[in-house]
Amino acid sequence: MNNFIELDSIKVPSLGLGTYGMDDNACSNAVTTALHIGYRHLDTAQMYNNEEAVGTGISKSDVNRSAIFLTTKVLPVNFSKAKFIPSVEESLRKLKCEYIDLLLIHWPSDETSNQIAVEQLLLCKDKCYAKLIGVSNFTLNQMKLAQKSAPVICNQVEYHPYLGQHLMLEYLQQQELMLTAYRPLAMGKVLKEPLIINLAVKYNRTPNQIVLRWLIQQKNVAVIPKASNEKHQQSNFEIFNFSLLQDDMNRIFNLNTGTRFVDPTFAPDWD
Repeated sequence: MNNFIELDSIKVPSLGLGTYGMDDNACSNAVTTALHIGYRHLDTAQMYNNEEAVGTGISKSDVNRSAIFLTTKVLPVNFSKAKFIPSVEESLRKLKCEYIDLLLIHWPSDETSNQIAVEQLLLCKDKCYAKLIGVSNFTLNQMKLAQKSAPVICNQVEYHPYLGQHLMLEYLQQQELMLTAYRPLAMGKVLKEPLIINLAVKYNRTPNQIVLRWLIQQKNVAVIPKASNEKHQQSNFEIFNFSLLQDDMNRIFNLNTGTRFVDPTFAPDWD
């Protein structure tokens, strides 16, 4: 039930492990533990400074690299033609692998820089450094412009019950593309929402399972909750053996207040 999203004949696990903010030891241990539990989708970034720890965690596990869907993201400071591909080669070295399953532009820059970065993404795909390419934190217009230059298949954005992504998601679904949701639990705040607590009781689940299920039950949505604790990883993983009624899905949609928790000074003018 919603275990995978198929993109360009590649199956993407709809649940992944986010690694933002994890230091080296915590990160490598979290990756190894998650792979042991059954996770097969890992998300990191040059910005997180933990690609090497992710690679170590993979190496310590008994899971073959070919069974893992690995995402990393390129920093805007590396968008130039001189820096982009060398930075990806450095990511590959740190991750201890020969290819990245999904390579993303982490944040948009100005239109010219975005265009150069998208062209460099395509070169990485041509070099077999990346199987799939995409973007992160792009507005709808930026996403459409990127698509004109390269087969970008994903936009990774903040998405949770308090922040609707209706226009973006509608477009991506129409195009058979993927939305990857980061900060899916709204910094934990949505877990205290009375509706979510009541639904957890109704379905005999935990609040985090209700929210994560709500996300992956939407067409072409993947989710990457951060969890370094084995108990939390296991709880997040147990979302594939139940489903939410459409009425309950709609009630969660109605929690949208447009609240963002990730809005740095260099962010675009959001849709």
